[in-house]
Amino acid sequence: MLTFEQKLEIIESFPQLKRKDVSLKRVNFQYEESLSDKKNVVYHLHPNGNGFVYAKGIKGYKTDDKGMVNIRDMGADELQDLIGKSIDNLSKDYEVETNEESFEEEKWANDDGHTLHVVLEDDMWNVYAGKNLDGTFLSYNEAKQYLMEEGFRKRYY
Repeated sequence: MLTFEQKLEIIESFPQLKRKDVSLKRVNFQYEESLSDKKNVVYHLHPNGNGFVYAKGIKGYKTDDKGMVNIRDMGADELQDLIGKSIDNLSKDYEVETNEESFEEEKWANDDGHTLHVVLEDDMWNVYAGKNLDGTFLSYNEAKQYLMEEGFRKRYY
């Protein structure tokens, strides 16, 4: 297991991350240029070696409900690779062209089996949970980003 100092050295090798000291001697590292609402790449790195990296949407990692992966037992190469992938993931612009004229409805689902539907109504993108309105967005891309951040993926039916 890497020490706190070794993990700090790896994390600080990414110039795009900004250090934020938090309570109980823990440290966060934020990616200010994130195109998502998420800014923390490294969360609550503790002197005992425990900490988390944001990995939602990165293949090969099982995340908690906040999209985080525990890095306590990671080796140097794996930690460096994961942080790089996290920064790349937060750098992606999820802009997608949608043909509004032919758009009818999309079904999205999460790993727990919950489904939401995206519907174009009066030039607004509405997200429904059954018959209940969950959210309204000005663009398809805003609706899509919201759904992805909440752990939903588009399903084809």
